[in-house]
Amino acid sequence: MDYIKRRLITLNQNNIVNVNILLTSDIHGAVYPIHYQNNEKAELGLAKVATQIAQERANNDHVLVIDNGDFIQGTPFTYYYAKYMRNEENPMSIIANHIGYDAAIIGNHEFNYGMDVLNKAVAYANMPYLAANIMNKQTKKPYFGKPYIIKHIHPDIKIAVLGVTTHYIPNWEQPHHIKDLLFENALEATRQWVTYIHEQEQPHVLIVAYHGGFECDLQTGEPTEILTGENQGYAMCQEIEGIDILLTGHQHRYIAHEKVNSVTVLQTGSNGRSLGKVHVTLIKKQNQWMIKECYSELLPIEGIPADRAVLSLVSAYEQQTQEWLDKPIGTIAGDMLIHDAMETRLRDCAFIEFINKVQTDVTGANISCTSLFHNESSGFPNEITMRDIVSNYIYPNTLKVVRVTGKDIKEALELTAEYFSLDPDGNIIVNPAYIEPKPQHYHYDMWEGISYILNISKPVGERVVSLQYEEAPLHLDQEYDVVMNNYRASGGGNYVMFQNKPIIKDIQIDISELIANYILERKTIKATTNYNWKVVK
Repeated sequence: MDYIKRRLITLNQNNIVNVNILLTSDIHGAVYPIHYQNNEKAELGLAKVATQIAQERANNDHVLVIDNGDFIQGTPFTYYYAKYMRNEENPMSIIANHIGYDAAIIGNHEFNYGMDVLNKAVAYANMPYLAANIMNKQTKKPYFGKPYIIKHIHPDIKIAVLGVTTHYIPNWEQPHHIKDLLFENALEATRQWVTYIHEQEQPHVLIVAYHGGFECDLQTGEPTEILTGENQGYAMCQEIEGIDILLTGHQHRYIAHEKVNSVTVLQTGSNGRSLGKVHVTLIKKQNQWMIKECYSELLPIEGIPADRAVLSLVSAYEQQTQEWLDKPIGTIAGDMLIHDAMETRLRDCAFIEFINKVQTDVTGANISCTSLFHNESSGFPNEITMRDIVSNYIYPNTLKVVRVTGKDIKEALELTAEYFSLDPDGNIIVNPAYIEPKPQHYHYDMWEGISYILNISKPVGERVVSLQYEEAPLHLDQEYDVVMNNYRASGGGNYVMFQNKPIIKDIQIDISELIANYILERKTIKATTNYNWKVVK
C-alpha cells in the first residue's frame, strides 16, 4: 500500500507543474537604493530587486525573468555613462547579465541616448531583446532580431514570450535617433504574431510582454486617457484571442490580481519599487498540458537588502557619477528654490523663469516654454552642483525653435490650463486626469516672453483670459518663434498644434548640459521673477 500511495503522489506531481514569471519594468536606470538629489536611502532600485529575484529562484523550480523596457535610461548613473563612459560596457547590461534575464523588451526611453548606446547595450546583453513591431527600415524585418522566444519547461511544456513596444515613439524621440526604424502598430503586430505563434509553435502558455499600458478602466472599459494609441493593453485583451498573460509597463502603474477578458495582467510601477510575479499552474489531462490557475501579484522590495554583488559590479561607474554630481557649478544670488510644486505652477517663480531664460539665451528666440517635471523638484540652492541640475532637469531633452502662429500658442495655453480643475469648495486643484493612472505633471507648461492669465473658473477651452506679446494683444494669425524641448516640439503630451511646424533651430546638446554651461560662464546667477503669468479662479 505504501508503494502504491507513493506512486500516486509521484504521478500527481508529474501531472502538475508550477511556473513563475518574474517581471521588472520601467527601472529607468535605478540601481542603487538612493535618491540622487541628496543620496538619502530609498526603497527602490535594481540591486534590491536582484535580491528578490534570487530568493524566488531559490524557492521555485521553474522561473522566467523578463524586463519590460525603459531599462537603460533615467538616472544620473545612466546619464553619466552615456555622456562620459560610453566606450565602456553599459553598466545596466552588466547587471542584467548578472541577474540572468530570460528576455527583455525595448522601451521608448531606450532610444534617448541614441542608437549607439542602445545597440551596444543589446549586443552585450546575454538575453534577447524582443520588439516584434520595431522594424528595420531597409529590410522590413524586426530590427532587434527575435520577435518572440520559446522557453521549454519540464521538458515538454512550451512557453512563448512575444515582445512589443508602444508605436508612439516617433511622436517623442529625436528623429535622428530612430531614422533607420519603422514602428508598426503594436495592437496589429500583436494580433498577427499571436496567431503565428499559435499556428507554428503551439505553446502551452503565451505571454505578451508589452511596453505600453492600458487605455481603459480595467473593469468598466471606459477610456482613461485621450485615445492617441499610445497605450493599447485593454484592446489587446479584448480583441486578440490566445493571450494568456499580458505584462505591461510604460504608465508606471501598480496592477496585479486583475484579469481582463480572462487574460492575467500585471504592471510593476517604476524604478524597481516592486517585483512583478505571475504564478501559473499547468495540469496534464489526457496527455495535454493546460493552464489550471494563473494569477499575478506584486512583491514589494521594502526592507529587502541590496544585492552586494550587483553594487560591486558597477561601483566604479557609481563612484565616477557621484564625483561628477558633486562638482561645483556656480552660485545663486537670491531664492531659486521650489518651496511648493503647486504654487510654482500657479504663478511665475525664479526657477522656471531661469530655465526659460537659458532656453532663450541659447537659441535667440524671444518666447520659451518649459515644465516642472515632477513634484520632487527642489529648485536650485545658493551653491549649485551638477547634482542639483540633473535632479531638477531629469530628461535628456534637447532644444528646438519652432515657428508657430499666435493661434497655436493660445491653443497650447488652453491645453495646459486643463491641468487644473476646481474642487467642490472652489479651490484650484490638479485635474485628476493628470495624476491617475500616471502622474503627468510634465504636460503643464509655463511660458516666458508672453504675458497671460489663465482663469480656471472658465470652461475648458476658454480659460486664456489675457494673452499679450510685447505689451500688446498677441495676434492669432501672426507667426512667432518659440523655443521648447524636443519632446514638446514633436507634439508630446497631445500638443498637436506643434507637430510638423517649421523647425527654425535645432540645438543638439542636452538641456542639462546647456544649463550647466550657462552657470559656469556666469559664475553667479541672480534669481529674478517678472511675474508675466498667473493662474486665477
